[in-house]
Amino acid sequence: MVQYQMFELSFWGQSPQGSQSVIDLAATFRCGDSVKTVSGFYAGNGKYIVRYLPQETGTVQWKIRGLFTAEGEEECIPCSDKVHHGVVRPCGTALAYEDGTSCRPFGTTVYAMMHQSKELIEQTIQSILDSPFDKLRTCVFPKHYIFNENEPQFFAFEKSGDGTFDFHRPCFAFWDAFEEMLEKLGSHGVEVDLILFHPYDHWGFAQMTREEYLPYLTYLLARFAAYSNVWWSLANEYDCMTAFTKDDWEFIDSFINRNDVYGHMLSCHHMLEMYDFDRPQVTHCSIQGDVTSVEALMKRYHKPVLVDEFGYEGNIFCHWGDLSGFELVNRFWLCCVMGGYGTHGETFMNHTDTLWWGKGGCLVGESPQRIGFLKKIIHELPGALEPVPFDFVTKEKLEGMRSGSYQDEQTDFTRAVLKLPKAEAERMLENICRDVRIFTGHCGTDAYLAYYGRHCTAVGTLELQSTGSYRVEIIDVWEMTRETILTGVNGTVELKLPGKEGIAVLAVREE
Repeated sequence: MVQYQMFELSFWGQSPQGSQSVIDLAATFRCGDSVKTVSGFYAGNGKYIVRYLPQETGTVQWKIRGLFTAEGEEECIPCSDKVHHGVVRPCGTALAYEDGTSCRPFGTTVYAMMHQSKELIEQTIQSILDSPFDKLRTCVFPKHYIFNENEPQFFAFEKSGDGTFDFHRPCFAFWDAFEEMLEKLGSHGVEVDLILFHPYDHWGFAQMTREEYLPYLTYLLARFAAYSNVWWSLANEYDCMTAFTKDDWEFIDSFINRNDVYGHMLSCHHMLEMYDFDRPQVTHCSIQGDVTSVEALMKRYHKPVLVDEFGYEGNIFCHWGDLSGFELVNRFWLCCVMGGYGTHGETFMNHTDTLWWGKGGCLVGESPQRIGFLKKIIHELPGALEPVPFDFVTKEKLEGMRSGSYQDEQTDFTRAVLKLPKAEAERMLENICRDVRIFTGHCGTDAYLAYYGRHCTAVGTLELQSTGSYRVEIIDVWEMTRETILTGVNGTVELKLPGKEGIAVLAVREE
C-alpha cells in the first residue's frame, strides 16, 4: 500500500439480487487516529470491490462487513513517485495538495469526451498529456447540443425493457472505460473535474428524481472517491436545470460531503445565478463570465476562484465560441494575475464536427502554447498570487465621501460621481475600473506581476518595496519572450514599455 495511491480489495460471489448500484458492502480502514468507512461496489461478472485512498503512512487495519466478511492489515509506505501528492485542498484562496505541494492548475474542457469512440478518447487523452493542461472538466452523462448530437455506444446505466434507464443497473463497460481515463490522466498528474449533472440532455438525465439520482451518486462515489485526482462539479450551468430545486442541490452537495471521506474539491458551475459558495461543503468558486471578478469573489468568499468558462478560442457562430487566440490568452492572464485559475476551451469548426470543447481529438488553436508559457511563469513564482488592491475611487471611498467619514481632495471627476444616484455611480465606477486598471498580483514582497492586457502604453510604473533589490523583466505574452530590463531596483520603478497589447511586467526579489 502506497500513500496517495488507491488500494483495492476484491471479492467474488453471485450477482446482487436487487440493486447493483446500492449494495450491502462496506469497509472500515484504521491508521493511527484516522478511521474511514467506505462503501464497496459491484463491478460486474460476480466481482465486488472495496477501494481505499491511504492518506497517512503506517499500519492500516481494515475490516469488511456486509455481503463479505474479512479483515487484515497493510503497511502504508510514503509516496516517492513525485506524481501523486494526494487530494487537492483549498489553502486560503490558493490550492495545495495534501503533502503541501502547491497546486496551480491550468484546465481545459472536453464535455462529452467519454461518450465518443475508443479511438477518439485515446487521442484526446494523449493530446491532453502533450499539452500544458493538468486539469480536465468533463461530464459523466452525455451531452446533446450543437456539434454534440451523436448517440453514445455506452451510457452510465443500462436501459429497461421500456427504454428508460435503470439507475440500479450500472453499465460496467462505461464505468470501466471511465476508470481507464482517470488512471491514465492521474498517472501524469492531471486532475479530473467530474461534472455530475448538466441541462444539455434528451435522454432524461436532466430530469432525474431523487429516487433516481441517489443510486447514481452512491455508485459514483463508491467507484471514484478513492482516486486522488478527481474533483466534484455538481453541475455545468446548474441554474438551467429546471427539474432540480434548491433542496435537490443542497441535498446533493451534503450527500457527497458525507460520503466522500477524503474531502475532494467540490463546487457547482452556473450560467447566470452563482451557486451558494458560502456553503461549508463547497471548497471553491466555479464561475463563468467576467474574469475580472476574481478579486471580488476571493474577497467575498475567502475561497479559491476558478473561472471554468470565459469563452473559447474558435470560429463557430456562437458568441462564446469565436474568441481569437490572443483574447483567450488575454483572459487567462487576467485571471491568473489576480490569483485565480482559468479553464481553456477550443471550438474550431471542421468537417467531422469534432470540436475539442465537446468531443476532444487534437488541439489546433494558437492559445495552448501561450498558456503553457504563462504556466511556466506562474510555476516559477515563489508562491501563490494575490491581487494588489486598485487604489482608484472604490465603492468604499465613494460611500465615505458621501457620509463625510473619508476626506479626499475631490476632483472634477469625483464631484461628478457624487452627483449620481448610488447604484448608478457604483456601476459606472466598476466599468471604469475594469477598463483602466492594470491588474497586478503579488507573492508577498517576493514577486510582483503586472499585466497591461489591451493597453498599448509606452510608459508605466510599478510599486515595489522600498527596501531590497528586484530584477524586472518585460514579458510579451503572445510572442512568448522575456527580457530583463532592470536589476537592483526598488520603490517606485519607471518602466519603458513596448507600446503594444499583451505586455506583462514581472519583478522578482533578488537574492
